[in-house]
Amino acid sequence: MFRIRKGDLVQVIAGADRGKQGRVIAVDHDKSRVRVESVRMQKRHLKPGRRGAQQGGIVEREGYLHASNVMLVGSDGKPSRIRVEERDGRKTRVFSRDGEPVPEHVGE
Repeated sequence: MFRIRKGDLVQVIAGADRGKQGRVIAVDHDKSRVRVESVRMQKRHLKPGRRGAQQGGIVEREGYLHASNVMLVGSDGKPSRIRVEERDGRKTRVFSRDGEPVPEHVGE
């Protein structure tokens, strides 16, 4: 079970963007990497598409971070480690700091 999911609020704990918080946009399970909004911004140079369908230019977008460089943020606003417990016969993600379950996100 991967401990970080799309939509989680995380804080960067290592690297140039250390201390920044944001929501997880995408998760790459094969490479253990996550994309967080407004973190590790990269510039991408795009060519115009055929028949003017796509405009060319420089686009800024988020890059991927390794999952070990982010921690989930609890309801108190502080980052916490996550453990997996079995509650009511289901595996549930739980904050190690206070034992509270990680809230499930709606619409995923």
